[in-house]
Amino acid sequence: MRVDLNCDMGESFGAWSIGNDADVLPFVTSVNVACGFHAGDPSVMRQTVIRAAMHGVAVGAHPGLPDLIGFGRREMVVTAQEVYDMVTYQLGALRGIATAAAGIRVQHVKPHGALYNMAAAQPDLADAIARAVHDVDPTLLLVGLSGSALITAGAAKGLTTVSEVFADRHYLANGALAPRSRPDALVTNVADAVARAIRMVTQDAVTALDGTDVPLIADTICIHGDAPHAALYAQHIRTGLDDAGVAVLAIGARLPTH
Repeated sequence: MRVDLNCDMGESFGAWSIGNDADVLPFVTSVNVACGFHAGDPSVMRQTVIRAAMHGVAVGAHPGLPDLIGFGRREMVVTAQEVYDMVTYQLGALRGIATAAAGIRVQHVKPHGALYNMAAAQPDLADAIARAVHDVDPTLLLVGLSGSALITAGAAKGLTTVSEVFADRHYLANGALAPRSRPDALVTNVADAVARAIRMVTQDAVTALDGTDVPLIADTICIHGDAPHAALYAQHIRTGLDDAGVAVLAIGARLPTH
């Protein structure tokens, strides 16, 4: 068994500091770097890419909606063409910075926040994201919610898709994440988050808020970098997976041969 442990990072911008990236980096294997629309700025992108490279952590683009005030977590009325253009623009920016600042390539693309959730449920937006990723570089990995329209769209475009699960978020019975507007949207106990992570990887299932089991595929587990206890969650989930005999490796890495 193997899984990737990813975290959304580089979400500070200007005078504003968000998240504790330095403390989370030692425990994750991939990072999703904000590209300036919902968070981040060119300097933060550069610093984040360099830090990730120093830790041997794979880098991915985290394109979002142009909504700094709402942190990209508010839905917007956007066309498929606008989504295509947004993703292409943000992915191009991070690829340029990754090459210039650290001499590394971007491994994957994972939409952020509202764009992620919209693409999970709306096939036209999912297709726009998949087309943008394919047109920029068809070898890029596309990360999306397990069982979602984005995974289907990516596979249809011939991309390698990566099914994502969340240890720090609750699920609805239909496999969607519980909306953040709900008071029970977040998993607030670290031991519960560890147990959920291990079960998702080893049993391909998670218990929804109504008590039913939701089947899923866990290629990568997300830790939200802006959460107050992100480093604690990352450390304990990584330790729990290691103790359970699960290899924690970047999604683009291969298991060593013996």
